[in-house]
Amino acid sequence: MNILIIEDERPAAERLIAMVREFDPGIRITATLRSVKESVEWLSRHPAPDCILADIQLNDGLSLEIFQQLPVTSPLIFTTAYDEYLLKAFAFNSIDYLLKPIDKEKLFRALKKYQSLKQHFTVDLPSLTEQIRKQTPITDRMVVKKGTDFIALRMEQIAYFYSEHKITFLIDTKGVRYIVDKPLAEIERLVNGARFFRINRKYLAIINAISQFRQIEKGKVLVNLIPPVKDDVIVSQENAAAFKSWIGK
Repeated sequence: MNILIIEDERPAAERLIAMVREFDPGIRITATLRSVKESVEWLSRHPAPDCILADIQLNDGLSLEIFQQLPVTSPLIFTTAYDEYLLKAFAFNSIDYLLKPIDKEKLFRALKKYQSLKQHFTVDLPSLTEQIRKQTPITDRMVVKKGTDFIALRMEQIAYFYSEHKITFLIDTKGVRYIVDKPLAEIERLVNGARFFRINRKYLAIINAISQFRQIEKGKVLVNLIPPVKDDVIVSQENAAAFKSWIGK
C-alpha cells in the first residue's frame, strides 16, 4: 500500500509515519507534504497514492482546497484538532475523520477499513464512500436543550427526531422532549445510517424505536414508534422498499 501524508507539523507527521509503519511495515510513504500549494503540485505530477492521510488545517489554508482543485480519486483519511469541518470533509472521498491527538487504535481501524474495502475502490468509489458515510457515525452524541440547560445525550438514549414549525425536537427513550439546534437534514448526515432512518420529511428514527409497521394503501408503510406519537408516521411508496431493507424485512 502506498500512502501520501499531508501534515504541516513535523512532530505530528513523524508520529503519524511511526504509527502507520507499526500498523504495517510494508506500507510505503510516497511523500510527506506540508502545504496546499506543495500538495497540488505533487499530486499534479505523480500517480495517485492508494490512500491519503491529510491534516485539514495547513499553514497556507485548508487541505480541502487541494481536493477542490484536483480530481483526486484516492480514499482520504482526514486528521484535525477541530471538528468544525466534519461535514465538508465527507463531501470528498473520505472514509474516516480522526481528531488530534491521533489515537493509534482509531488510526489502525481506519486503515483496516481501507484494506477490507480496497478491492471496491477502483470500480465504484462514489457508492463505496457513500456506504461508509452511512455506516460511520460522525458523532456519538447529540447536544440538546432543555429549558436553559444544554445536555449531551448518547445515541443509545435517542428514540427519534422530528420537525415541527421549523423547530427540531429529540425524543429520548423515556419520552422526554428536547430541542435540537440543527435541521433534520444535518442530523441525518451526522448519525449512523445503519441505525437511523429518515422515515419522512418530519421524522428520523433509530431502529430500536420501531415497534411495528404495516403496509397500507398505495404501497405506503405505517410505522409505530416507541415512545408513541399522535401522528400517523408514514413511509412513502418511493421509500418503502428502502425502509424494509433497512429494518431487515
